Amino acid sequence: MYKENNMKKIMAFYLTDCPYCKKAKEALQELKNEYDEYRDIMVEWHEEMQEPEMVTGYVYTYVPVMYWEQEKLYEAQPGQTYDEIKAFVKAALDKVSKKG
Repeated sequence: MYKENNMKKIMAFYLTDCPYCKKAKEALQELKNEYDEYRDIMVEWHEEMQEPEMVTGYVYTYVPVMYWEQEKLYEAQPGQTYDEIKAFVKAALDKVSKKG
């Protein structure tokens, strides 16, 4: 379970029919299952078409995209493979897990 005071939260945006978004969510779950240090990191997913107010102030072109404290950690690029997406999601989790 998440401890509210110690929780590190990543803000992520996606589109429902986006294949890269599905892969990023799958990779995230795999990584959380593989690495204990990622379990205290919450990823708050927002569907950009259903919650357009949530994307205000964030600059990006592609989804999925992940931010932590306004810093862009990952933005998908067309043509990325599952392994590439997983590596980028892991790098984002690594960066957050090492901070504060």
